[in-house]
Amino acid sequence: MNTIDVLIIGGGPIGLACGIEATKANLTYVILEKGTLTNSLFNYPVNMTFFSTSEKLEMGGVPFMSLANKPTRTEALEYYRRVQKHYNLKVNLYEKAEKISKVEDGFEVKSSKAVYHARHIIISTGFYDLPNLMNVPGEDLPKVSHYYKEPWPYIGQKVIVVGGGNSAVDVALETWRKGAEVTMVLKENTVDRNVKYWVLPDIENRIREGSIKAYFNSTIKEITPSTAVLNTPEGDVILENDFVLAMTGYKPNFELLEQIGVSLNLDEHRQPCYDETNQESNIPGVYLAGVVCGGLNTREFFIENSIAHAESIIRDIKKKKDIASL
Repeated sequence: MNTIDVLIIGGGPIGLACGIEATKANLTYVILEKGTLTNSLFNYPVNMTFFSTSEKLEMGGVPFMSLANKPTRTEALEYYRRVQKHYNLKVNLYEKAEKISKVEDGFEVKSSKAVYHARHIIISTGFYDLPNLMNVPGEDLPKVSHYYKEPWPYIGQKVIVVGGGNSAVDVALETWRKGAEVTMVLKENTVDRNVKYWVLPDIENRIREGSIKAYFNSTIKEITPSTAVLNTPEGDVILENDFVLAMTGYKPNFELLEQIGVSLNLDEHRQPCYDETNQESNIPGVYLAGVVCGGLNTREFFIENSIAHAESIIRDIKKKKDIASL
């Protein structure tokens, strides 16, 4: 079996950026993506608008043109499709990396479809695939979801939105505007101050006027087919309920990191260990790129400040390859 220079796990924007740099460096590589191209972006809400401007999301010298200053999900999906096509990036879609093993000349990666040998591994799996569970009775009911696409299924329904960040606020406002009776459940005593500045006054005004009910310093205690029980400062509150949209955040694929031996810090963020100069983890030859570098601290890394990871990683790999060939 041929050994490639780099196997990139994750076909999101940062995985594509790694593929671009590998192409420029004449390295052999394959990108594995368990879903569609930029699968995390595909799973974003249909009407989502990015916080970043289109210019900051550009990569590989391919211009990102959007109708407004801040692009939409659809515009981003089309842009990264064009990036992939422009560079003819080798992306294997709907192929999940399942097991990584250290072998004598690098690594063996078993996917859902094949087995690969690679001298180096780049893990750029993001964090949107694994939701933070509430771990409460009834969370597995069909009416509970940790993902949101669009408001139409919730017209005229009693909807509980869990969380106080950008996703929760967007969901609460959009479903309310389409006719849902919306109640927000927030662990903190206020809406997250990091909510998009043009949206924050909107949600605060809707809560203040009573259009959207909000329980602060509260959590979900139990969910039944027709109700939800809240744990509030005033005691338990039982609400009639049709749907629970738990916008509780997401986490990286720690299992994949631990499988190959990448160390995780023991604090609450569980940040993986890596060298910030070249993104190499504590396992030689295994590199980390993108938001996966932050562990549970998912607010530190974004597309715009992670694109540089690709350049650092491929520069280091190319350097090592050149030295080995001497």
